[in-house]
Amino acid sequence: MPPLLLRGGSRRAAAVLAGLALAAGTLTGTALAADSARAASPAALAAPAESPVRVNQLGYLPDGPKRATVVSTATSPLTWQLRDASGTQVASGSTTVRGADQASGQSTHLVDFGAFTGTGAGFTLVAGGQASHPFDISASLYDGLRADSMSFFYQQRSGIAIDATLAGSAYARPAGHLGVAPNKGDTSVPCQAGVCDYRLDVRGGWYDAGDHGKYVVNGGIATWQVVNSYERARRSGGDAALGDSTLRVPERGNGVPDVLDEARWELEFLMRMQVPAGRPSAGMAFHKMHDAQWTAVPTRPELDDKVRELHRPSTAATLNLAATAAQCARVYAPHDAAFAARCLNAARIAWTAAKANPNVLAPASDNAGGGAYEDADVSDEFYWAAAELLATTGETQYRDAVTSSPHHTKPADGPWWGGTATLGRITLATVAGVSLPADDVTRVRGALTAAADGHLSTAAGQGYAVPIPATGYVWGSNSAVANNAMTLAVAYELTGAQRYRAGALESLDYLLGRNALDRSYVTGYGERASENQHHRFWAHQNDASLPHPPAGSFAGGPNAGLEDPVAKERLTGCAPAACYVDDIGSYATNEVAINWNSALAWLASFAAERRDVPASPAVQVTPAAVTVPEGGSAAVGVRLSAAPAQDVTVTVARSAGDEDLSATAGTTLVFTPANWATTQQVSVSAAQDGDAVAGSATFGAAGTGVRAASFTATEADDDTAPPSASCAVTYRVASSWGNGFTATVTVKNTGTSAFSGWTAGWSFAGDQRISSAWNATASQSGSAVTVRDSGWNGSLAPGASAEFGFQATYSGANAVPTRFTVNGAVCS
Repeated sequence: MPPLLLRGGSRRAAAVLAGLALAAGTLTGTALAADSARAASPAALAAPAESPVRVNQLGYLPDGPKRATVVSTATSPLTWQLRDASGTQVASGSTTVRGADQASGQSTHLVDFGAFTGTGAGFTLVAGGQASHPFDISASLYDGLRADSMSFFYQQRSGIAIDATLAGSAYARPAGHLGVAPNKGDTSVPCQAGVCDYRLDVRGGWYDAGDHGKYVVNGGIATWQVVNSYERARRSGGDAALGDSTLRVPERGNGVPDVLDEARWELEFLMRMQVPAGRPSAGMAFHKMHDAQWTAVPTRPELDDKVRELHRPSTAATLNLAATAAQCARVYAPHDAAFAARCLNAARIAWTAAKANPNVLAPASDNAGGGAYEDADVSDEFYWAAAELLATTGETQYRDAVTSSPHHTKPADGPWWGGTATLGRITLATVAGVSLPADDVTRVRGALTAAADGHLSTAAGQGYAVPIPATGYVWGSNSAVANNAMTLAVAYELTGAQRYRAGALESLDYLLGRNALDRSYVTGYGERASENQHHRFWAHQNDASLPHPPAGSFAGGPNAGLEDPVAKERLTGCAPAACYVDDIGSYATNEVAINWNSALAWLASFAAERRDVPASPAVQVTPAAVTVPEGGSAAVGVRLSAAPAQDVTVTVARSAGDEDLSATAGTTLVFTPANWATTQQVSVSAAQDGDAVAGSATFGAAGTGVRAASFTATEADDDTAPPSASCAVTYRVASSWGNGFTATVTVKNTGTSAFSGWTAGWSFAGDQRISSAWNATASQSGSAVTVRDSGWNGSLAPGASAEFGFQATYSGANAVPTRFTVNGAVCS
């Protein structure tokens, strides 16, 4: 196999049953359903014949678009009928003549039955006397695919036995590549000759594709999409569907969302690929690791006897690590603060190493035993990594890297492993409170919606509504469709415009059967679904004792390049959208890959969210807890999670607690469909009193048509003597210019008990005014400053310290404060 250049009825019923079992929490039933989905061999259950009426063979959502394509040379409209499972006509109409379709080489008509509002199973669409394959219309349509597309990653895990109760008996296997004979890795892997003189433990992670290789640059985008699917769902209020005990993973029941458990398996591997301190190129990431020679098809992981090797570090791999680890620090912090801190440390080290080694490129010639994953331009990876680090830390150095990058003002392009700038754009556009000027955020959001409009325009000019052009059918074309659909879904989140959601869903229609070949490219989903994807151990076509790929496995798709012998032999002369064959030997059209399945999983998660009744936007308040100095005030930021249908008024008021605490400014906020994502400030004040009680109060932020939020405020009382010092604060002006400066502050626990959280305070002697902070949340009332930890850095053991920074304005003198407190104690 050559290098992977662009790793850009009974079966369907079984897959749906799997999703229903998951929804009900029935693990054993799920595993059995997944197993039975592959029980029948092709000889025992032949695929149905091709139909000229092309539909999404899984089905349609009740509130989504419902369109189909009919292959016909008729120049006049055809009549169509929608029939239910009993054959009764429930809707009818006439086709729209579309004519010649360049990508497929076919003449097409369009059917739109979106006016039908019923639900059920076993519908068929009849046009020109020909019937489609059966399909369902259901709000739960994508529940099974959401689960199965994620289960793919568990079954691609390296270094762990795959459990029959989770994956089904056909897919159970011993752990591979743990240094157990005949394996020679991955617990002590040597470098290629001349790369390093030591060995590294790089166990775990996901096998990249149909081979046994593990690649940092492909692991990066795949991990980002898996984690971002949860991050997006959390913003939309749909994160419960990806929560604990929702997926078939061994970590279910540990209190952490299963999707994050799965992503952590790869994140741990990515951090193991970082060059250790004290070694040459310390902090960089090895580009990849795999067998020194290609293994045969089939080869089960535990039977792989080839020597495994680490390939030299690269700037691209290092920045993939920096980006995904920074995202990890942000998303995992509420669930595992220690792991989040590890991720952030790895990200910072990787960023520094990449800056010091900005042009260490992986060569195209390094393709023996694994794909080269060469990349001659890493400016997009620098932008992506800077965006993730900025969103997580708010630090000036990362903001400067973002705003100085040429990608910051370029049009948004389709993301793939070799072009990751749009991943950074999505983060900057969607993460609340990102430390960028409002105009920059608006421009980035505009670039994403402009790209989405371009995808819609491309789809509108085709017979199958595909968001890639006729020239876009290259290696991994299906992942390009899914990634462009992700951009459409992000545009929907940013604007609430239904055309973007419709475009994303119609992309799934294409992938699941409404295409030039009348084929679903997802195993187990559709009457004519792919089942012979190129793979080393899901290789039933090659060895009857081995299984087909499991349900939810995503084929690469049509590739007009015909870059393998099977494609050359069987597809010569094919139209671009028809250059695909479901054969295990066609690695250029029919391989699987983690970055393809991650795009599908992201899209399936989006599609599976219930939207029968439009979800109300949620009020979001940052921070969720604030300390208010007695006689002073502190600020919180308020925004919505999504665009409202119309203007919404949010009222902020104390709901319980100390009456000395009150909302004094910004108590009435108006959010429109245009400004819903712009953070508005609310000021909370604490009255000066004579008691010695540090009161607290709960505040609500609510309005008609939105889901309410709450936050707490605690008074920093000044009527009692501070406790004895158990802290030290170091304050340093890092840089200064005409009317502004940045400062770095270090808080150290000098006591004998751990801090479970910290709040630092001081007063400026002049007119200094903090405008932004990173690694902490800062508020200011007059000259009094209050700074709280960011959660991930709040736990300080005795002797430990945390560093944060801020930017401020001033005039005249800029004297260093002379008195600092931490948690009310005066510090030395």
